Amino acid sequence: MKNGIHALKVCGMTKKEQIRDLIALNVDFIGFIFYERSPRFVMNSLTLADIQSIDHPGKTGVFVNESVEKVIEVAEKAGLAMIQLHGNEDQTYISTLRKQAGHKIKIMKAVRIGIQDAVSKEQHSEEISEQIRAVQNDVDYILFDTDSKGYGGTGKSFDWSLLDSLDIPLPYFLSGGISGDNIGDLDTISHKPFAIDINSKFERTPGHKDLDRIREFVSNIYKTD
Repeated sequence: MKNGIHALKVCGMTKKEQIRDLIALNVDFIGFIFYERSPRFVMNSLTLADIQSIDHPGKTGVFVNESVEKVIEVAEKAGLAMIQLHGNEDQTYISTLRKQAGHKIKIMKAVRIGIQDAVSKEQHSEEISEQIRAVQNDVDYILFDTDSKGYGGTGKSFDWSLLDSLDIPLPYFLSGGISGDNIGDLDTISHKPFAIDINSKFERTPGHKDLDRIREFVSNIYKTD
């Protein structure tokens, strides 16, 4: 891929036919949101058996402040390859989840980054680095997303240059308002993401993707100069 990206995740999937289209596009990770307050709550459209039947190695479940037991149950019944924690899950929670899940399921922890002014940027960087250090031994990936009261889905991007000031010891996913218009800005940072995570900028309505726009985006990021 271009811009040093290795993989692509499309999140907030709710429709089987659109999931089949993404598989045909060789999308690496497909995200299902198991947070009831989300307008993309997958259980309003698909059952765990439906998700289990989808043959894809990158099925990712997004959870927000859910009990460890429930996360494990859903992950097993849906056949998830990765658990994405997008709430306020702390070090103790994540360590417990890792012990119960073992290493057969990957774990990714979202770290939310606020839109800061220049004065507070250094302090914010240190706070984020502390969050990463607290969980780095029990997760496989970090995901950086724009901070919001609703745990994601803002459609806004944060200042990506902040990533170069962080100590990031794990491969990371980049989320938050990524589109065809700003993907080229990845050239301005030196510490490139392992994967990018797209969602709201590629929708007609929440959970209903604009497949033409995704196809164009995929074509552009795979195109070599």
